[in-house]
Amino acid sequence: MPVECPLLMRVFVVRFLLLTKPTVNSKIEAVTDLTVSDLGVIDEPAAAAAVLDPIRARVLSELRQPGSATTVAAALGETRQKVNYHLRALEQLGLVRFVEDRPRRGLSERVVVASARAYVLSPEVLGERAVEPDQTDRLSSNYLIALASRVIREVAELTRRAEAADKPLATLAIDTEIRFASAGDRAEFTRELTEAVADLAARYHDEQAKGGRWHRVITLAHQRPPATQPTTARTTPTRKATP
Repeated sequence: MPVECPLLMRVFVVRFLLLTKPTVNSKIEAVTDLTVSDLGVIDEPAAAAAVLDPIRARVLSELRQPGSATTVAAALGETRQKVNYHLRALEQLGLVRFVEDRPRRGLSERVVVASARAYVLSPEVLGERAVEPDQTDRLSSNYLIALASRVIREVAELTRRAEAADKPLATLAIDTEIRFASAGDRAEFTRELTEAVADLAARYHDEQAKGGRWHRVITLAHQRPPATQPTTARTTPTRKATP
């Protein structure tokens, strides 16, 4: 009788998030708060092309801390003129923000900073080609991907509205890992989880509540990818501790 390999599935730790400024804004202005957002959501094709461009991606990486065309050029081994050209383009797209003019050798040098430490592309950049959950088979893995894409698009839009109203956006994220011993255990877990979610939804749903707000609750599970192995071996010899 064949032995079933343990299954690794990804399911949900409860975490409440207050998203403040994770989206890229096209408005360019001097900033006094140098705090860089952890995440920027890009939903315009031109901005998406910029972050996918190898040179501009390297420029953005260097600008996680404020810098100038001179400092970035020195770090990348490029000419100041070339880097300055890319900086201007990134600034126009809202991917770089102006910080200050800094005196340098009798001239004024622009100091800028990236709008975020990392970026994610919204399905909005694909326009009509963006996937919608109702266009895919609900029993396929593509349906899970479509749901994830919709989350990015909708939460990014809600965040922009919250920013415009100067209010935080409260969200709920659940993320943990579980190792199933067998397919049977996985099926039983799925049944119990489905019943629990259905019970909670029935208990708290109020169709007629005055001032109530609709929310999406999405439960996802997928196998965890294999752990990434080091691409290079360590060359530093191990030394014994000195007595």
